[in-house]
Amino acid sequence: MFFIDFRCKDYFHITFVRNSRYIFTFDPNRAMEMVRNKYFALFVLTSLACMSFHGFLMGQRISGSATLRLHDDWEERIYSISQLEIFEDTTNCLVLEDIIQPRFQQQFKIRPGSSKKNFNTDYTYWVKLSIQKFPDSQRDWYMEFYDQSIDHIEAYTPLKSGSYFLTIMGDGLPFKNRLFAHKNFHVKIDNKQEGISNYYFKVNSSQKADIRIAVRSVNRFVHYALSEYFLYGVFYGMILIISLYNLLVFLAVREMKFLYYIFYLLSVGLYATSVDGIGFQYLWPDYPTINGWVNGVFSFSIVFWAVLFTFRFLNTKRKAPIFHKLLGLSLVVKLCMFLAGILIDEHYYDLSYVDTVPFLLIFGTGIYLLAKGNKAARFFVLAYGALFLGAVIKVLVNTAWVEHSTLGYYSLHLAFLVEMVLLSFALGDRIKIMKDVRDKALKRSLEQYKVNISLKEKVNQELESKVMERTSELEKKNRILVQYNEQLIEKDREIKRINSLLDKDNWKLKSAVKDSLRARLVNTNLTFNEFKIIFPDKSACSRYIESMKWEDQFTCRQCGKHKCSDGPKIFSKRCTKCGYIESVTAGTIFHGVRFPLEKAFYIAYSSVSEGKPYTLEEIGDLLDLNKNTVWAFRKKVTDLIQKKGLIHPKWEDIILEEQLEIKN
Repeated sequence: MFFIDFRCKDYFHITFVRNSRYIFTFDPNRAMEMVRNKYFALFVLTSLACMSFHGFLMGQRISGSATLRLHDDWEERIYSISQLEIFEDTTNCLVLEDIIQPRFQQQFKIRPGSSKKNFNTDYTYWVKLSIQKFPDSQRDWYMEFYDQSIDHIEAYTPLKSGSYFLTIMGDGLPFKNRLFAHKNFHVKIDNKQEGISNYYFKVNSSQKADIRIAVRSVNRFVHYALSEYFLYGVFYGMILIISLYNLLVFLAVREMKFLYYIFYLLSVGLYATSVDGIGFQYLWPDYPTINGWVNGVFSFSIVFWAVLFTFRFLNTKRKAPIFHKLLGLSLVVKLCMFLAGILIDEHYYDLSYVDTVPFLLIFGTGIYLLAKGNKAARFFVLAYGALFLGAVIKVLVNTAWVEHSTLGYYSLHLAFLVEMVLLSFALGDRIKIMKDVRDKALKRSLEQYKVNISLKEKVNQELESKVMERTSELEKKNRILVQYNEQLIEKDREIKRINSLLDKDNWKLKSAVKDSLRARLVNTNLTFNEFKIIFPDKSACSRYIESMKWEDQFTCRQCGKHKCSDGPKIFSKRCTKCGYIESVTAGTIFHGVRFPLEKAFYIAYSSVSEGKPYTLEEIGDLLDLNKNTVWAFRKKVTDLIQKKGLIHPKWEDIILEEQLEIKN
């Protein structure tokens, strides 16, 4: 026999094998001149004919331990991985030349206990399928690989000449390279020549592959494909319809849980397209690299929006705080795995069993709130119960813990459909419950309103009677008040006369007090205790300075205007013209003093006193001040006296600095 390698588009090799032994490789591009020799050409043609006949005989004789016979009596045969002849190549080095040798055929064995979970992503798997042809068949036959997520498949199809035609398939290639515009992989069976033919498949995949091959007629394929795509259309159509319905509800009620539910539904639809291969066929057919990570992205999106929807729908933060924290933690874990899949290794996307944790927590949260009497969680629990059951079945099927079946394969789709319907019921039920609560509250409000109206009428009648009684009493008392008012007017005149006399006496008294204060200050022999009685605190000192500065009128130190208002601090003034704020000590000898003002008053008084002079130490001990502080302020007073040229200074002469300078 011989086989042709078409792996390079620019040339091909023809390899001759006899009795499964390598003879030589014929390269037409290197032997063009040899072909011109007619004897050599005759030799080549004869050799090709002999090899073809011998290959035909070998194809008849070499067959697998389980041979499928094509016949029109049946439409379809499906072989699982436990029913196929498989060889596990741990070296990843074997090629077709090694595989087709007769002594190697015994390496192909059917392993009944084999399943998808035994698939090792580090090895290469060779699959052999022996088919007995039936040329009289009225049907065309095809082989189909169910698992559309397999990365790389090399299909070696036997030709009439005994060679093999190589077809490369897998989700690592653009979608347009497939035989049919279908999500699965197909290989045509040449049924024109009678005999047994061996088909070889080389399988490599970065994730666990379900090597399941279906041999079916084209009629069965068309019926199966149309039915399957019709159901897909129903499934995705329901997702779009329910999403559109909830979008309209969201625009009407403006509640975020409806928006979260829409994103959740869209994530479910996109995840389903990536799992089914529909997304690769219709959404990203020219970008096969997306197939490696799209499942992880959409699965994370499902978990993300499902958790947010649960937060809003069940109000877990207030009603179930422990479950709220656990759901948040599960979302953080899923986010970490998602980032690990992006940044570290895409195999983190394959840990689909981790996705059951947040859904289990969502299911448990619903059960917890339902047990506490939250009626809105009824359909929610049923919805996520159905989804959780479908997800568990799907995970068990994917990990080969459960035998593959059509119901198991589409369990997640069915669960999503049931969940979508039940969650729509849950949202409607929640609205109904809220409407019932609102109606009950409105009914209670109406009843209370009727009670209030009756009470109001009763109270009004009582008030009217009371008002009439009070009116008569008030009229009687009003007449009494008129009499009292006349008496008060007469008394008011008398009081005004007395007040005028008191104002006059008060003015005289103030003048006498001011004269007495000035007389006492003129007395230069006051002791500290006597001085302290006149100026006991800072307020007394500030009030005295204020009377000296602004007794006549206020004059702004900036603009010279006289109108002012009270400043932000006590005893300060603000110019209404320029806004300048002047403190009471500004322009006096006490401006900038950093010790109590009443003590500064006494130091200034002792500087002009004619009594016994005090030393710095005595004044410091008397006032509890530092000697240097006393000396510095006394020197300030002495300098002012010298500057003004006062021989016998008085107390009032040393208070104001600038006004005295202006006068001088």
